Amino acid sequence: MTNSAAASPVTQVIEVTQKDLPLACPGPKADLASMHPRVFLPIEKTGEAICPYCGAHYRLVD
Repeated sequence: MTNSAAASPVTQVIEVTQKDLPLACPGPKADLASMHPRVFLPIEKTGEAICPYCGAHYRLVD
């Protein structure tokens, strides 16, 4: 019996700036295949947010 662990996907961090606020996912440049209900993400307090639908990881850089 072989022990193979499934590789976990690497999530790319999407950098956003103050001009991108309020932050919503999916963003305006998302392709139709990745669409889900639009959700606004609170990023101002911690500087990071993760979308509950698709797992996109956002970071505020300024």
